[in-house]
Amino acid sequence: MAKEDFYELLGVTKSATAEELKKAYRKQAVKFHPDKNPGNKQAEEKFKKVSEAYDVLNDADKRAAYDQYGHAAFQNGGMGGGGGGGGGGHDPFDIFRDVFGQQGRGGGGGGGGIFDEMFGGGGGGGQGGGQDGADLRYDLEITLEEAARGAQKDISFRKNVSCERCDGSGAEPGSKPVTCPTCRGAGQIRRSGGIITFTQACPTCHGQGSTIDKPCTGCRGEGRMPKTTKLNVKIPAGVDTGSRLRSASNGEAGVGGGHTGDLYIVLSVKEHELFERHGDDLFCEIPIKFTLATLGGTIEVPTLFGKGSLKIPTGTQSGTTFRLREKGMPTLRGGRQGDQLVRVQVEVPKSLTDEQKELLEQFATISGDATEPTSKSFFDKAKKFF
Repeated sequence: MAKEDFYELLGVTKSATAEELKKAYRKQAVKFHPDKNPGNKQAEEKFKKVSEAYDVLNDADKRAAYDQYGHAAFQNGGMGGGGGGGGGGHDPFDIFRDVFGQQGRGGGGGGGGIFDEMFGGGGGGGQGGGQDGADLRYDLEITLEEAARGAQKDISFRKNVSCERCDGSGAEPGSKPVTCPTCRGAGQIRRSGGIITFTQACPTCHGQGSTIDKPCTGCRGEGRMPKTTKLNVKIPAGVDTGSRLRSASNGEAGVGGGHTGDLYIVLSVKEHELFERHGDDLFCEIPIKFTLATLGGTIEVPTLFGKGSLKIPTGTQSGTTFRLREKGMPTLRGGRQGDQLVRVQVEVPKSLTDEQKELLEQFATISGDATEPTSKSFFDKAKKFF
């Protein structure tokens, strides 16, 4: 009987990329794995075939030979693989280890990968390995002033902590955990799925290697209890919305000696009534009198660090932007501080006294504004539109 085409077995085209091959093989391997199809010889045979196909097509040299000569490239020992149900040395589990990994934060000792989830395994791994506590997230809103200067904030949150009554063991004081009868203290059991044998966390003790006959009455054998925790958080100057602060070992307590998780404080900065932030620069608009814009002068402007002095040149136009050096936000990694950009808007008085009107009319007459309300340069440019 002619051998099936390797590309058809995996359900891909000959132009498939390495990533497409990997995804296709993962899908087929899960579908036909012996542990998912106990006693099904056809599924087991199919699993061998797709493993052999991936073993060849995942190797650049073997794939090139197969594309040119087909299955004949591997007959009589050619290319050192294929033909024998994956005889080239390919481990069908490698693809899952590459994608998902098998080590927990504490090293574990195996388990915890995708196969554990699919075929009944669990986390942990190895006697005394324990289960790591979860990382936690806390959303904290701060003001722009606090982001600019740095601050300290008190927060409180609920989390699972180690039970004080049993010191985290889960066993009632005076009693002790006993060796698990299923795995005999190993924390793992071996399972055979046709051609493959692998280990997984013991389903009885969940990888702990021991069980509890008398659970702690305080935590009901869990080894930890919920508790409100208070924490003082130091916020460095220069943070922005989305900045994350990590507080090591302030997450949830682990189980059975597992590591404590971390706490991540995610910051958001409130909108400010005066300033807008653009990276490390700050932007604001301020109104000025038309007399100041005309005659020039110096004014005080607000900054996040006190008052600043801004010189307004004679004849300043509305919308002009000035820069105050290093009056913006500090950078998290140090170095030059950002600037503050100040855009001025010239205010035109809405009501005038008789004396003010008279003086302005005199100014308009002297300036020629009474007869030429539109500037000559603008009028010259506008001629081409008429």
